[in-house]
Amino acid sequence: MDATVVLVHGAWADGSSWAHVITLLQSEGLKTMAAPIPLTSLSDDVAALERALERTDGPVVLVAHAYAGAVIGAVTQDRVRSLVFISALSPDEGETVAQIFYRDKPSPEAPKLTPDSHGLLWMPNDRFGAAWCQHARPEQAALLAAIQRPIAVAAIQEKAPKAAWKAKPSWYLVAEEDRMINPATQLFLARRMGAQVRSEKVDHASPITAPKLVAEMIREAVTPARPDAAQHG
Repeated sequence: MDATVVLVHGAWADGSSWAHVITLLQSEGLKTMAAPIPLTSLSDDVAALERALERTDGPVVLVAHAYAGAVIGAVTQDRVRSLVFISALSPDEGETVAQIFYRDKPSPEAPKLTPDSHGLLWMPNDRFGAAWCQHARPEQAALLAAIQRPIAVAAIQEKAPKAAWKAKPSWYLVAEEDRMINPATQLFLARRMGAQVRSEKVDHASPITAPKLVAEMIREAVTPARPDAAQHG
């Protein structure tokens, strides 16, 4: 049985951020689904991903964008064959997303975020395009800003559990032109987990702005997840 690719969105996004990637993967016959997460706490998000995995059979390849790296890194099910991190944060056990995010100095384009009265972090609409997806068309960036989903402060302050990437084959796409997560931080995380690393001149929102590249990297991770090659992964 071929692996199912399960895609997990990050902060200020939803499953539709994977739409172009899903289309490309499905055109090649790969089973693919997006797993919605509430962005309310790391524990809530991991639980939501595990509920989504109940809809799948056989091996899975987990793919994360940005914050969701912490989420897929907390899933230790045996049938998870490999992990793909797309400019994603991957805290080790006991670390928080916030600690990793501020490991290196943020880009000048990254706005300083203050939680609202509900403890939620929103991206300012007028800064969204320049910080989150500068390679997108202006009208596309405006749409993404309008449909953004906030992330709770609690999600980035919760300590991560045991890291699955210590035991699973991992791939990491470093976004060299990321204005949200410092590329130096991404490279540190990729090397720490011993991932197969690819570094490209893409922005933070590469699943949207560079879907062919992202799909290509996912295919690399899927191949060893297939039963006839699992022994090599």
